[in-house]
Amino acid sequence: MTTPAPLRAVVADDERLLREQLKTRLAAAWPELQIAGEARDGLEAVAQAEALQPDVMFLDIRMPGMTGIEAAREILALPGWKGEIVFVTAYDEYAIAAFEQGALDYLLKPVEPARLAQTASRLKERLAVRRGAGSTAADEAALDALLGRLLKLQQGIAQPGGGTAAYMQWIQAAAGATTRLIAVKDVLFFRSDEKYTRVQTRQQEAFIRTPIRDLLPQLDPQQFWQIHRSTIVNLAAVASVTRDDAGRQKVHIQGHPEVLEVSRSFAHLFRGA
Repeated sequence: MTTPAPLRAVVADDERLLREQLKTRLAAAWPELQIAGEARDGLEAVAQAEALQPDVMFLDIRMPGMTGIEAAREILALPGWKGEIVFVTAYDEYAIAAFEQGALDYLLKPVEPARLAQTASRLKERLAVRRGAGSTAADEAALDALLGRLLKLQQGIAQPGGGTAAYMQWIQAAAGATTRLIAVKDVLFFRSDEKYTRVQTRQQEAFIRTPIRDLLPQLDPQQFWQIHRSTIVNLAAVASVTRDDAGRQKVHIQGHPEVLEVSRSFAHLFRGA
């Protein structure tokens, strides 16, 4: 009889001491779990998940470059991903209630040994089921629902306390040597690279230094959807959504030749397309 491979985990937190503390407490609560890697930010966490395919990712929510929730969306969309994700958070009851609405595991900082033991027991049960089951249509539906919950959680934490949000109406952007005041409703899409975010209207393109992750909470989610790590699109500007030969979704913009790719972690937004 073949002995099953040991379960492996990656711990992601930008604070080294907190990573060490969690590893020490995991060693006590779940000694057979192997720590396969560590990450100091969200981008490293996604890279570690893709390279190592661990069974569990422990993700701090507040990390530079990409939050734990953003990283989780990318990880869940990785081809063949069958692991579990646990968020480590210092947020208050508002965020905890949001986690408890879905099948999302969380640990509240500072991590208590008894709570960690409960999480370890639950994870072992779920992973045992996953190792013996193949992917089904029900799994795909559950993944779509989970990605949707993560998006709502991301937006909710960005706007804590509820109430009516005052979304951005105008944006100052540089077009060459000129600074222009652009009505947000006229923006077709936003696209980021490492340094700038491009603001595209029908008449012009301009640039701002605000990254996508900071821009998104300032935009009305009924009008603007994030469709890729680096792209936000104005729904009013979408002409159609198609699929290429590889099954990737493409967003076509009214009156503009550029075609925008939808990453797998956001594909559920256009599932009917």
